[in-house]
Amino acid sequence: MTTLNWIIVSGVSMSSIALVGSFTLLLKQSTLEKVLEPLVAIAAGSLLGGAFFHMIPTALKANLSLVTIGILIVCGFTVFLVLEQSLHWHHNHQLPIKRKEPLTYMILIGDGLHNFLGGMVIAGVFIIDIRLGIVCWLAAATHEVPQELGDFAVLINGGWSKGSALLFNFLSGLTFLFGGVITYILSFQLDVSWLIPFAAGNFIYIGASDLIPKMSKDTDINLKSRAMTVVAFTSGIYLMILVMP
Repeated sequence: MTTLNWIIVSGVSMSSIALVGSFTLLLKQSTLEKVLEPLVAIAAGSLLGGAFFHMIPTALKANLSLVTIGILIVCGFTVFLVLEQSLHWHHNHQLPIKRKEPLTYMILIGDGLHNFLGGMVIAGVFIIDIRLGIVCWLAAATHEVPQELGDFAVLINGGWSKGSALLFNFLSGLTFLFGGVITYILSFQLDVSWLIPFAAGNFIYIGASDLIPKMSKDTDINLKSRAMTVVAFTSGIYLMILVMP
């Protein structure tokens, strides 16, 4: 496939992950929370593994100085921090009891912006290296599954119908595709290699600042559950090691 085809397929596939939210209707709240815990841990490990074992090494091979790479990683980290703080956006990996409807709109807006930026950076990676693009998409997808499960539950609890929740979650996911296509068009005029360390910063922020705190948020879980969380986290890292060239 051409690079553009990879970008389009990855964008549509990422948007389709929003449909997994429908599974929350089939599970009890307690069961869903048990399912989300290992998924969040795997996602955290995959994102950090993708950043440190794939994206940063690739950035080092590009024509970028060490200082530039460091600055771009910090910028990627900071952009997602600012997005979260300014829009009160967060990944709802733990099921809330009740949410007010206005918050659901903020979640959709924030999720749309997050997906748009994600589409840009993943497309930039595809343009530089298709194999690396596939790996980074895989790491990002592991994060999208628990996020979409949580987001769908929040929309339902916020008063949305099941059909509307699925539709608008899917539409917010489509911004990933738009960001990717825009980046592809701009790549004919601009060097997009800087997006690789920038994306690494995104991955590190989501994994370390957003997901890992949620892994240890519940202080009442037993030692066995904590051990399973660690296993799931290291499994996510190991997955990224397995797909190293």
